[in-house]
Amino acid sequence: MNALDRLALELSTLGPVGRIPQAPGTWGSAAALLLAPWIFLPLPLWGRLLALAGILVLGTWAATRAEAVLGRTDPGCVVIDEVLGQWTALLPFAAPSLWTLFAAFVLFRALDIAKPWPIRLVERSLPKGLGVMADDLLAGALAGALLFVLSLAQG
Repeated sequence: MNALDRLALELSTLGPVGRIPQAPGTWGSAAALLLAPWIFLPLPLWGRLLALAGILVLGTWAATRAEAVLGRTDPGCVVIDEVLGQWTALLPFAAPSLWTLFAAFVLFRALDIAKPWPIRLVERSLPKGLGVMADDLLAGALAGALLFVLSLAQG
């Protein structure tokens, strides 16, 4: 394994997070949620969009390479996609309450695990790391949209 392979594995697994044996995707989402108030949410909207685009590009590369190195399609230890999805769910909120953070986590995880249409279609239709990343992007977008509508309904 060369240095780029090791870098791809470290990035795609968020270091030790993806190596947690039980529910690595949930741990990846939790890590993203814990980091969001310090890294993602303080950015202006254009900065958050740019961060998401960067994670999509870098994550697609890392997930594709990790699949090749590990010899598996969408290995569970790859959790960079959870960061993309979780942060996408938080995109509409500059200063979310604790309730909103919790709801974003639960909605994103539920959609990511259940993979209702069209999330599963996206995962299966796109190749390699792009499919790994895009299904979580869509799950996060749907979770964020649902949460945003709920927040509008609350007043």
